Amino acid sequence: MDLTQANSTPVQPRSATGLAFLREATRTFRTTGAIAPSSRQLAERLAAPLAPASRLRRPTAVLEVGAGTGPVTRVLAGAVGPADRLDVVEINPRFVEILNGALRTDPAMSAASDRIRIIPESITEMPIDHSYDVVVSCLPFTNFAPETVRSILDRYLSVLVPGGHLTFFGYLGTHATRSLLSSRKEAARHREVTDLLHDFTRRYASRQSVVWRNIPPARVWHVRAPEHATRAADAA
Repeated sequence: MDLTQANSTPVQPRSATGLAFLREATRTFRTTGAIAPSSRQLAERLAAPLAPASRLRRPTAVLEVGAGTGPVTRVLAGAVGPADRLDVVEINPRFVEILNGALRTDPAMSAASDRIRIIPESITEMPIDHSYDVVVSCLPFTNFAPETVRSILDRYLSVLVPGGHLTFFGYLGTHATRSLLSSRKEAARHREVTDLLHDFTRRYASRQSVVWRNIPPARVWHVRAPEHATRAADAA
């Protein structure tokens, strides 16, 4: 995969990434899905499968999806070991530029740059030729069509090793907000996605928790992949 163009882009200082995120959130809210990058507290909760007490005794393959400007990526980069690898999927080209710059300038990411691969593609379309032990999803599921969410969840389960760990989050209060401010069609779409995620987490989630120190506060789910191949759509 040729990342020459992205790597030639001038590096943005950390102070500029927040503004870059806000510009992209305003321009492409449907796919960005937030008004601010994930907080350190949320990033650490999402990266919990890589904590020392949870780590595997063999090299760990990690996949992050929807990295944005990289707040979760930085925490994951600091957690991966010398033999681990971290694949980072981000479809927004402006965020890809920032992530590639961070591989050279951010202390955590540059220290692990030989183990990190930035993949500027869609998770539902990119070819995957190996499995992952951990998948960390930062995608705004409630902004997507139900069939897109089913496809993504299917992909996560298909790329995880049996018993592998998936973490993802959703913002609190979105259902009430959409019900009050959205059209009937949009509210119905949001409700269908919410029901789909509820069925998925009821079937596979091992635990959940709320991170209050985030804008807005977020609920994090920890999911374990089944020991036998299962389609997420079967849970819908």
